[in-house]
Amino acid sequence: MKRVCSLLLLLGATLALPLSAETLLVGNKAEASVSIIDLASGREVARPKTQPGPHEIAVSGDGKLAVVTNYGAEEPGNSLTIIEVEQGQTVATIDLGEYTRPHGIVFMPGNRKVLVTAEGARALLVVDVWDGVVEKAIPTGQDTSHMLAYDPTGKRAFVANIGSGSVSLINVPGGELLAFRRSGAGAEGIALSENGRDLWVTNRADDSLTLFDALNLDTRATIPVPGFPIRAEVMPPRAGGRVLVTSARSGELSIIDPVKAEVEQTVMISLEQEGGTILGDRVAGSSVPIGIEIAPSGDRVWIAHAAADAVQELNAADWTQTRLLKTGDEPDAMAYSPLSVRMLVESQ
Repeated sequence: MKRVCSLLLLLGATLALPLSAETLLVGNKAEASVSIIDLASGREVARPKTQPGPHEIAVSGDGKLAVVTNYGAEEPGNSLTIIEVEQGQTVATIDLGEYTRPHGIVFMPGNRKVLVTAEGARALLVVDVWDGVVEKAIPTGQDTSHMLAYDPTGKRAFVANIGSGSVSLINVPGGELLAFRRSGAGAEGIALSENGRDLWVTNRADDSLTLFDALNLDTRATIPVPGFPIRAEVMPPRAGGRVLVTSARSGELSIIDPVKAEVEQTVMISLEQEGGTILGDRVAGSSVPIGIEIAPSGDRVWIAHAAADAVQELNAADWTQTRLLKTGDEPDAMAYSPLSVRMLVESQ
């Protein structure tokens, strides 16, 4: 990939004026774009294009780059889109070649490389974003390897495999599959606690959430969570470390007590529908809440409703809705950046 310098956008007698800090990036699966939302105003300030099926987004630790997995639609996708957050623009596309249906993605420390699942290859990829190359492809040993979590301290990745209903544990530096364990039918969402000990996996077809010991993949608890549980995220320790689970069919948010390993509270969050989703009849009648993004402070939570074309902002103190942020068609993936888009105006 040829690196595109942000300074190119300043040529031609322009001046960059920053908006207030904090940006939410939202992938619009049905229209191949990303809505970039200024969180101070709540308005969309840019909508760069991607390749078909932008399913997940990762933002670098410095907040400057967003990398989007292009899963594809009818035809399998095999690319990543690179967006410069401050410019609000797509700057490059990485071709993944034979590694089709890229989905889950996380940045590794150093802001240069990402881990990406490739469902079509049953693999976890290490991709150098700056050079635009796949450095390594590690077999997951399971089917439909979808979402992932990463422990940068232990340099281990955990992959949820929908087709096999399992979790794969991978040694990233060594490029080897260490183990896989049964989780439940339709294992999809996955989240790791900040201390690297608790691994949470949603089993959408079993209506359950499994808690694993991340060190050895021993099962510690299985928690009933009805309504097609599809995503899980862990709140910061200062916000109690609770686990949030969206249920796409029932339109609910479950708040899990991590110590008791039980549902503490269930909140109805369903919105008015705008259209359908790729999940079809399995979630009929719901606004289909899927993606979850938590503010670093832990005081706000954003939920993407794929059938409502909107992101719901919740106050984490009482789980009430504070705002509704409009997006493109079928939002799902989200990522937070502490940076803002710089609006360009002509110099006098």
